[in-house]
Amino acid sequence: MKKRYEALLALDTGGKEESVKDIIDQIEKTLKTEGAEIEQIQRLEKRELAYEHKHLTSAYFVNFIFAAEPALISTLRLKLKLDEHVVLQNYLQLSAKKKVEVAV
Repeated sequence: MKKRYEALLALDTGGKEESVKDIIDQIEKTLKTEGAEIEQIQRLEKRELAYEHKHLTSAYFVNFIFAAEPALISTLRLKLKLDEHVVLQNYLQLSAKKKVEVAV
């Protein structure tokens, strides 16, 4: 049974802000290829990191909200760890989306 997740990713754009869209599109493609159903992509902004990570002091943050099988999270962690643009990644399981009933 699929569950809802939130993936917060910190991206290293290599100083090229114009490449952010391409990087996000590639990550979205990876998620879909692995079987995730993307609900929302929140493009946040470039922010300073709390601590230096591999000589990087700031990163561009993006938040993906998606539905996937629980086993897929470990696969995504490994796959995105190999992506040179993904610096940090954090996953959080969300509550199920509430269905709204309309009274007629």
